[in-house]
Amino acid sequence: MGKADKQFVSMCRKILDSGYSSFGHEVRAKWPDGTPAHTIKAFGIVNRYDLSEEFPALTLRPTAIKSAVDELLWIWQKKSNNVKDLTSHIWDEWASDDGSIGKAYGYQLAKKYKFPQGEMDQVDNVVWQLKNTPYSRRIMTNMYNFSDLSEMNLEPCAYSMTFNVTGKKLNALLNQRSQDILTANNWNVVQYSVLVHMMAQVSGLVAGELVHVIADAHIYDRHIPIVSELIKRQMYPAPKFCLNPNVMDFYDYTVNDIHIHDYKTNPQIKDIPVAV
Repeated sequence: MGKADKQFVSMCRKILDSGYSSFGHEVRAKWPDGTPAHTIKAFGIVNRYDLSEEFPALTLRPTAIKSAVDELLWIWQKKSNNVKDLTSHIWDEWASDDGSIGKAYGYQLAKKYKFPQGEMDQVDNVVWQLKNTPYSRRIMTNMYNFSDLSEMNLEPCAYSMTFNVTGKKLNALLNQRSQDILTANNWNVVQYSVLVHMMAQVSGLVAGELVHVIADAHIYDRHIPIVSELIKRQMYPAPKFCLNPNVMDFYDYTVNDIHIHDYKTNPQIKDIPVAV
């Protein structure tokens, strides 16, 4: 059975068994019917995934890996903040009439800054440093720009990546201020695992460890029975993952360069209610 499944079950049990409930407090999120969307949460969850050992896709239910990567490339490669550039419709709730989500996500990664090696955006700086100064302790990105928060339709949840090279291994730490565990946890884990693999390949490195830090890891009230059933399911071995080895430029990757094999899962959970 996959280690990602075991870690997910352990995290969910911790939240369900000893998490803090928001009932009795005022909350921002609402269900589509207008009812307050309460949660039970745990603070400061840290999950570690050794990407050299397995690809951490859940088998408790399938994760739409290529759709997740399509969103990742929308943010990191296209550096777009318009849902019209995205294949899926997961961002439609937060988009304005013209498709924009404001000065969020891809907009932040596209902004140019002055670095010692010249003016470039955050993604280009990461790629340059991994190739030229891989042992730097300053290889990171940050999408949580306070000066632009008022013009973001949604403040970034997964907002910062710190890359760190040990020997020939590329490790990374993903910081996330808030996460809806049922709908988003493995989606984000899969996305940023693929990003580490991509960055490693174009930099002449190999993927090492992804550390995922979640400040507010929560399960919504209407998700509790779903999660309780989910974590009782049978677990299967993690799928096999590989990238097209011929791609050596980060901006040349497409979802078709990702290959997943032997991905055996339990059935998908349909019609999950989503709080906004």
